[in-house]
Amino acid sequence: AYGLEVQGMPKEQRLARSQEILELVGLHGWEHHYPHELSGGMQQRVGLARALAVDPEILLCDEPFSALDPLIRRDMQNELIRLQTNLRKTLVFITHDFLEAIKLGDRIAIMKDGEIVQIGTPEQIVAHPVNDYVREFTKDVPRVKVLTARSVMKPVHDKAALIGKAIAIDTTLEALIPLTVDSDQDVPIVDEQQNLVGLVDRKAVMLALADTIVEIGESVE
Repeated sequence: AYGLEVQGMPKEQRLARSQEILELVGLHGWEHHYPHELSGGMQQRVGLARALAVDPEILLCDEPFSALDPLIRRDMQNELIRLQTNLRKTLVFITHDFLEAIKLGDRIAIMKDGEIVQIGTPEQIVAHPVNDYVREFTKDVPRVKVLTARSVMKPVHDKAALIGKAIAIDTTLEALIPLTVDSDQDVPIVDEQQNLVGLVDRKAVMLALADTIVEIGESVE
């Protein structure tokens, strides 16, 4: 609770706030343990608790999970997502793992030699890399889990084309595959307001899976 002490918070309030944050990050009952008695994941939770205790507007995380084993790392990623969902903090997360960036970030900035080379959503970067560096950086990404109907649809706004069950524009290719592989019918795509915005056919999905994104008409903003 040192940060709270620096802020001038009375001791009783500091202790209450510390207990609240420890419960939030899943460390209730571990208050009186030494660092060496905690697992790697627990130690990372302590770091999160110390940062969250002072209620910052922005959290900066510099590769916090890089030294953890894969299972604990995945658990901590899920924990960070849970905290972000509940607290709605701005989070700047630095990582060399693009899969981690995709899981945690809604916008990603890729840097090379100290300069930003591309900024966008995970889908924008995977579907439309600006150069060979970004393309190489994203080549091992499971495209079916990142790309959505937005990337492969043919824009259409004629309501007469709305035949069959409509699918949300943010539906992943993974979910689109079973809808298109056994059917010759185009799948209608709708936006958040349930307006028809495009159609997806089997060929578009297969081309995307083959790592060949074909631009079809104008993209939907």
